[in-house]
Amino acid sequence: MDISLFTSKEAHLFNSITNNRQSHDQITSSIDMESSNQLHNNSSSLSSEAALAAVGADPSQSAATTTGKWASGLLKECARAISEKDSSKIHHLLWMLNELASPYGDCDQKLASYFLQALFCKATDSGLRCHKTLISVAEKSHSFDSARKLILKFQELSPWTTFGHVASNGAILEALEGQTKLHIIDISNTLCTQWPTLLEALATRNDETPCLKLTVVVVNATVVSSVMKEISQRMEKFARLMGVPFEFNVISGLNNLGELTKEGLGVQEDEAIAINCIGALRRVEINQREAVIGMFESLKPKIVTVVEEEADFSSTRSDFVKCFEECLRFYTLYFEMLEESFPPTSNEKLMLERECSRSIVRVLACDNNEVEEEIEEEEENNNGRRSNSNGGESERREKGSQWCEKLMKSFSPFVFSDDVVDDVKALLKRYQSGWSLVLPNETTSGIYLTWKEEPVIWASAWKP
Repeated sequence: MDISLFTSKEAHLFNSITNNRQSHDQITSSIDMESSNQLHNNSSSLSSEAALAAVGADPSQSAATTTGKWASGLLKECARAISEKDSSKIHHLLWMLNELASPYGDCDQKLASYFLQALFCKATDSGLRCHKTLISVAEKSHSFDSARKLILKFQELSPWTTFGHVASNGAILEALEGQTKLHIIDISNTLCTQWPTLLEALATRNDETPCLKLTVVVVNATVVSSVMKEISQRMEKFARLMGVPFEFNVISGLNNLGELTKEGLGVQEDEAIAINCIGALRRVEINQREAVIGMFESLKPKIVTVVEEEADFSSTRSDFVKCFEECLRFYTLYFEMLEESFPPTSNEKLMLERECSRSIVRVLACDNNEVEEEIEEEEENNNGRRSNSNGGESERREKGSQWCEKLMKSFSPFVFSDDVVDDVKALLKRYQSGWSLVLPNETTSGIYLTWKEEPVIWASAWKP
């Protein structure tokens, strides 16, 4: 773990816990990744029995000694120790986790590495500062080329984001069929990679090619203005190539999505509105979510598409151990998916894993009251505005059933047609085995992407 993220006092505490052992980040940064994998895998196999013993399990009776799956039990035990404020146990478990963890090792070592950071932040009340530092570091290294390369590689090897794109595009095209002036309000975090296929579809419509206005609302704090400028130029060039009349607008610097207005979005009376939310609503604070959905309703859209990851970090937020277990369950699936989808030494995989560290720290180590107090203080010092590096972004995911309950207060389900479902099924055939589509049950609208029979993404569409 990189202790440079912490104050000297916190770093001294961690060094005392780990017996002045250097962090894995410092040791392995100069080692070739492939050699490092071999080194750390050997270390893990030698230490798994000790890890099991630390959580009270019998190594001789456990399948973990042969499968190498030790991180979950050790991490959960540490979370319980923090919840119970058992300082001696916390020190012992943090020491053992630091001995076994590595961001360059196998899946268990990576999970241990990133969750160790959050556990240490929780134990030392340093989560908000660490989260702000992680965002600041990401902002400095963010460029259009690196972000685009990362997203496109992820979309090439996994349907994690393309599943929502195909489902949403299909529903939007059907809802806006026959309209001549389209306005899509895009609130997502995939840098407009969703829209080239929609532009192609509009260009080949049997009727007159419509005019398209695309308004992008930037919700990701690490996306800088230079990135959006590059995206704007590329989107406008592609629209000209497709022969689609096109206007591109960007809205950034919002404190929260609730600040969006009809006037600010440039909505005109003769436009057919579509609102596209991919991974965006989870960034809204929990107590503001219904108000944001109500604001969407006031724009009188023809359709609203919502895509979110299938996890519940909200209903358990008052119970640290339960929230930790749900967070660990979700990210275990995600890391295992990355492990099977990417080559072992992929830099893109490493970058995607590192992106998770901000979310994990935000969910597990940033107390909501502390965040609100920090935001209020920052707004007072900046005339009501907050900086991008604040801790105000929520990462409190909710499951599809929870989102349905909120959305049904303002909208009705827009059922995905057989054509859209067939398009999604065709998409999944492009990827390795393990992915499947699950249709909704009686209590939930939308469709689910599953990885090895576990739901991971929920996609839905809604109408007034």
